[in-house]
Amino acid sequence: MPLSAYKGKVVLVVNTASQCGYTPQYTGLESTYKKYKDQGLVVLGVPANNFGGQEPGTNEEIKTFCTRNYQVTFPMAGKVSVKGADQAPLFRFLSETAGDPKWNFTKYLVGKDGKVIKRFDSKVEPASAELTGAIETALR
Repeated sequence: MPLSAYKGKVVLVVNTASQCGYTPQYTGLESTYKKYKDQGLVVLGVPANNFGGQEPGTNEEIKTFCTRNYQVTFPMAGKVSVKGADQAPLFRFLSETAGDPKWNFTKYLVGKDGKVIKRFDSKVEPASAELTGAIETALR
């Protein structure tokens, strides 16, 4: 997936997992995407199996799970590694700039200029004032 497709957009990159206690955040991520997408926000789900083996499925299984259970319409990348020796280049960049993901559903907000604005830990809900405030500021 070429990230150049999101040039000039605000992007919320989230490492996701289908069998995690934070998996219900898909609902909030979808709501956030729908609320702000016409203003230039892209939510990008990036499945990863790095934490607790909580994303064992294939790309097709993950897509089916997200669509069936959470009606996800935001873009989902193919499964990658978000830490370690085989870390995907996107997450190498995000980690070097804002710190490594500590668990599934770590969120990175990237501005229109391609620079990382902030990392949000897993416990930060998509609809939280902290995250939506940062998104609204980035969209201005």
